[in-house]
Amino acid sequence: QVQLVESGGGSVQAGGSLRLSCAASGMTDGSNYWGWFRQAPGKEREGVAHIAPRGDRTYYAASVKGRLTISRDNAKNTVYLQMDSLTPEDTAMYYCAADAWVAPSRWADANAYLWWGQGTQVTVSS
Repeated sequence: QVQLVESGGGSVQAGGSLRLSCAASGMTDGSNYWGWFRQAPGKEREGVAHIAPRGDRTYYAASVKGRLTISRDNAKNTVYLQMDSLTPEDTAMYYCAADAWVAPSRWADANAYLWWGQGTQVTVSS
């Protein structure tokens, strides 16, 4: 049974940084596509970053490009989201997601991912 567990969320002031982690169990190491999504109250779930199995392709939402960085450690079956220069607009529940295949054109589509974590809250105060 595949399980994804996020950690690293918390409360920071604007301009601060956080590093989210998502550890996977029950799946083949290093062979899956990963994404990070976020959902703020009253808003739809939004794809913010995606990384291919070898880490050679990454995609970002325009709103986070240059501030958030996705990376992966296949030996640990863990994906990270480094979040810098945070703003109050980044406040949301953050979720990691994975699947054995995600077409590049669908990287930000939540329906393209089979496995999901439970989420970790990020709150940025002004």
